[in-house]
Amino acid sequence: MARYTGPNNKQARRVGFSILENGKDLKRPYGPGQHGKDRKRKPSNYAVQLNEKQKVRFMYGISEKQFERLVNESAKMKGVHGENLLILLESRLDNIVYRIGFANTRRGSRQLVNHGHITVNGKKVDIPSYRVKPGDVVAIRENSKDHKGIEIALANVKSRVDYISYDDKKKQATYVRYPQRSELNAEINEALIVEFYSRV
Repeated sequence: MARYTGPNNKQARRVGFSILENGKDLKRPYGPGQHGKDRKRKPSNYAVQLNEKQKVRFMYGISEKQFERLVNESAKMKGVHGENLLILLESRLDNIVYRIGFANTRRGSRQLVNHGHITVNGKKVDIPSYRVKPGDVVAIRENSKDHKGIEIALANVKSRVDYISYDDKKKQATYVRYPQRSELNAEINEALIVEFYSRV
């Protein structure tokens, strides 16, 4: 399946959740279409689980195949299945670049990675799904430090997550540790996603 390249607000309205995590893409918190406001029928358990899965998949901008692979991988890890899934998603390079503030959106961060502007531990990495490990240093390539888009994004950063340490002079960040569940989006119910895949 091809990657979705349409407007974020359509996806956000479809699942009733801000996939940019800032609320700007969910100005009308009801379904799209002329009957979007009138849908009062209670959704089935399957529909609720599917919607939860789509929320997270849209938020991180990955395909169904990639998402299912991560669900299966997280099931084999020690710890809580759903939390493991969120940690794997947070550890993707495109997401780390977004969390650092090199881009305003995950879509923008994926483009930076694809175009070779990002390094991990001093080596260029152009794979958005690359798994960043605690202790890894993510930075802007020397030739890209004057990239206007990155400068604008960094100027708009208001705060950063605690599991990433940023050095403003070097324009690089260290993935200090895996995030704790309390530091991730509280509107996500990852248990519903696990239930969805357990019945498929």
